[in-house]
Amino acid sequence: MLKVTKFAGSALFAHCLMAVATFASHSAQSDSQLQAPLPKLIPWQGASEQLIVREGDWVTPAEANDFRTTPNYRQTRAFIDRLAADSADIEIIEIGTSTGGRQVQLVTLTEGGSDPRTNGKPTLLVQAGIHSGEIDGKDASLMLLRDYVNGDRELRQLIERTNLLLIPILNVDGHERADLYSRMNQRGPDNAGWRTNGNNLNLNRDYAKLDTPEMRAVMGVINAYKPSLYLDIHVTDGEDYQYDITYGYNGSFATDSPASTKWLETRLQKDLDSALTASGHIPGPLVFGVNRQDFAEGINHWTAPPRFSNGLGDLRHTPTVLVENHSLKPYRQRVLGTYVLIDAALKALAEDGDRLSQAIADDQKRRPQNQVLAWATNKKPDLSVFAQKPFKGIAYRKEKNPISGTEQVAWLGEALDYPSLPVFVDNVKAVEVRVPEAFYLPKNETLVLERLQAHGIEITEPRRRAAALTRFKVDKHEFAESPFEGHFRVKGEFEEEQIEAPLDGYAKISTDQPLGSLAVALLDPRGPDSFFQWGFFNRIFQRTEYYEPYALVPLAQQMLQRDPALKKEFEQRLQDKAFAEDPKARLDFFYQRSPYYDQVYLMYPVLMEY
Repeated sequence: MLKVTKFAGSALFAHCLMAVATFASHSAQSDSQLQAPLPKLIPWQGASEQLIVREGDWVTPAEANDFRTTPNYRQTRAFIDRLAADSADIEIIEIGTSTGGRQVQLVTLTEGGSDPRTNGKPTLLVQAGIHSGEIDGKDASLMLLRDYVNGDRELRQLIERTNLLLIPILNVDGHERADLYSRMNQRGPDNAGWRTNGNNLNLNRDYAKLDTPEMRAVMGVINAYKPSLYLDIHVTDGEDYQYDITYGYNGSFATDSPASTKWLETRLQKDLDSALTASGHIPGPLVFGVNRQDFAEGINHWTAPPRFSNGLGDLRHTPTVLVENHSLKPYRQRVLGTYVLIDAALKALAEDGDRLSQAIADDQKRRPQNQVLAWATNKKPDLSVFAQKPFKGIAYRKEKNPISGTEQVAWLGEALDYPSLPVFVDNVKAVEVRVPEAFYLPKNETLVLERLQAHGIEITEPRRRAAALTRFKVDKHEFAESPFEGHFRVKGEFEEEQIEAPLDGYAKISTDQPLGSLAVALLDPRGPDSFFQWGFFNRIFQRTEYYEPYALVPLAQQMLQRDPALKKEFEQRLQDKAFAEDPKARLDFFYQRSPYYDQVYLMYPVLMEY
């Protein structure tokens, strides 16, 4: 149940400001400690610096310390409590509990405190701290809420026409594992949190499988509030370049939500870029270099699978933008750019939310016959992306060093444009499948059923007692050599067979529903983020009944006497010397063809109706 709370918290806030000052003193002392030197900076000034408040009762904890630090969990909650106590338009909702027992908060900002689920206005969901060291969105959100409470006219007008939902800290346990040494490749804050949650799981790999309570809380918000637009705010790793705020989404060349993607490309991106540029920031695309030792070889235009927010959002028709602020830019600059980004997204929704709502509705009505479950990178680069406007990079040189014994890139802190930088696009269909009319899942698969329900996928009772269905049998499979995100993943190749299956004991998942494409991605075992490949069905690879030779040998002799075709097949196999000299293989030959053999061994338990 969602719990709504409001607190005054003024005494606690005063304590929090003292704590910020204490950490500031610690940070100053830490300057002489061992720290990783980062590349030289290009000086920056921008109009967004006017957003900073330096005195008065509503200075945010980050502003109070000149953006050297970010407030901890308790301090953040105290500041939000003050905001909610001062404005009836702000409500605080506890949406879930972390693995460490901390509450995850959702903050809603609506005109008059109206219910964003029913007031008919487009809703922006902003999420910060899924990786808690990448906490820019939290401090930008606190500043924006502060300005609203203090009567910012433009923000007031926007909230008359939109709803704003904020998750200030998603990974609350990782947020409290804060240290000067959490993020080697990032400029501030000095007390950045940790990437993973209390169980050492990366929430940003959990959108499909929903292992973590934090991510299930996010799905609860998305299902309940149905946001028109979702901003997932991160900070990058990797290369140096001039852009300070980069962002992206699955492109029109590889989307399951073409109408929504068109709105993102033709409306939102222009609005965000214009607002950021006008405020002195340099917006850019998501940057993933294809060769970290030679940036000039180009970048990858990534298509995200559903383990990531933008991949899942595309499948479930929730327009989702992955924001990656540049880690080598100062924290102050990144927070201010994030403020501008959120504000611009609100404006786009206020002005054009109806058109986006129609696009989402159009995407929800799609019922494709085929679906791409995985995309591969096109080996032929697209040279047109930066043909007219060059990529805004940073100069570098390669230096051989005695530590690695090889050449390493040294970024020089000088602007360098790359005209016609190659872009390698993930637009090649790697796995494409036919979409079934429905899946049938055994009711004893309770964990998978729970995860489907957490996604909001509709599950019903079969209307027939039996049906002709398709069953997949694993022909070949390969387990990962080491666990990933708490799972031993598995890949498989499959044989299909048609069976007449009784449906008693099965649940039906129709693909004729708004989340049908998501159901296909999760239940077709050929998908890289399917429950099968995440290892939810690994027990089909184990056998629990076996044979003894004293029983099997006479049975095999009976089988040979009764079945001439089997006898011929066995004699042909004996021509293979390896088979003939392997007693176990010879016995297995008969066991696998006997009525005693486990008929569900290597059988994928989810059935498909085409």
